[in-house]
Amino acid sequence: MPEARTTRGSVEDVSAEQDFMNLGRWLMENTSDKELTVLMAQLGLACKATSRACAKAGIAGLFGLAGEVNSTGDDQKKLDVLSDEIFVSALINSGACAVLVSEERDEAIIVPEEKAGRFCVAFDPLDGSSNIDCNVSTGTIFAVYEKLHPDSKDSSEADILRTGTDIVVAGYCMYGAATELVLCFRSNDAGVERFSLDPSLGEFIHTHTAVKIPPGGGKKIYSCNEGNSCNWDAPILDAVAQFKAEGYSARYVGSMVSDVHRTILYGGIYIYPADKKSAKGKLRVLYEGFPMALIVETAGGIGSTGLFQGKVQRMLDLVPGSIHDRCPVILGSPRDVKLVLSKYEAGN
Repeated sequence: MPEARTTRGSVEDVSAEQDFMNLGRWLMENTSDKELTVLMAQLGLACKATSRACAKAGIAGLFGLAGEVNSTGDDQKKLDVLSDEIFVSALINSGACAVLVSEERDEAIIVPEEKAGRFCVAFDPLDGSSNIDCNVSTGTIFAVYEKLHPDSKDSSEADILRTGTDIVVAGYCMYGAATELVLCFRSNDAGVERFSLDPSLGEFIHTHTAVKIPPGGGKKIYSCNEGNSCNWDAPILDAVAQFKAEGYSARYVGSMVSDVHRTILYGGIYIYPADKKSAKGKLRVLYEGFPMALIVETAGGIGSTGLFQGKVQRMLDLVPGSIHDRCPVILGSPRDVKLVLSKYEAGN
């Protein structure tokens, strides 16, 4: 019989297995706010349920359209509807939420007083769902606010129609080869945190802390839908032409979560500008632009709208006029975002 191996490496491996930091433990050690801890645990649960639904979509007959359009005019997939129901149920029953805004619903949900808490959550339950039938990565994006008057029993859309600088927690969950949760707490000095779902445990395990865009801008990658380029303005066209001239690679998944996640980890830039067809851009401010901009800025990058409403703006400084308001999005390393913004400056 072979001898049991007792190498130093195997002992370390066993120790690592025994000392994992799951999401619940991380929240308890890094968040003194019990209500916020409960809310984040429920968001984690909803992400796990959505991950399971995406993985079983083919078997469960969840591919295809649901036969409706959502609040912003996009065709709803069956998984859009299911993931929306998962998140709404989890958040209402957390007892921590007062107002919910979902991409899939025309109006904000005002949580009944008997279940209401002091937080507001805006979320895109399944970003990139147009790709789901061909098994391309999708994701969830969310932003958490505290009510304007936390002790008041009254709640309204005004509690969430605020600048991105008021966000308490921003995050996204990516459903790909692995399910990965990325969080950014405004009050946490560590910055951007990464968790991976261990299917055998059913737990999100903390894997990386203080995630930063690579120094110097990282890899030379630009990410945008060049099929829309005939409708772009001159500064965006000039910037993309310069990226190409300088040997940048083009990478575009078509799922914001996947494209921004790669941008944070590898470097480069993600662009979804306004154009002649969509003067305000396509992406929504509250549950796409704001949370991603906060995460990118915390990781050392820049979040800008480019030229929007007559001026070049920091995305987080916008004040949305409605819960489904849109804005142009330029996110990435300072090296590359500044190049795009310089094209606007040169045109003035």
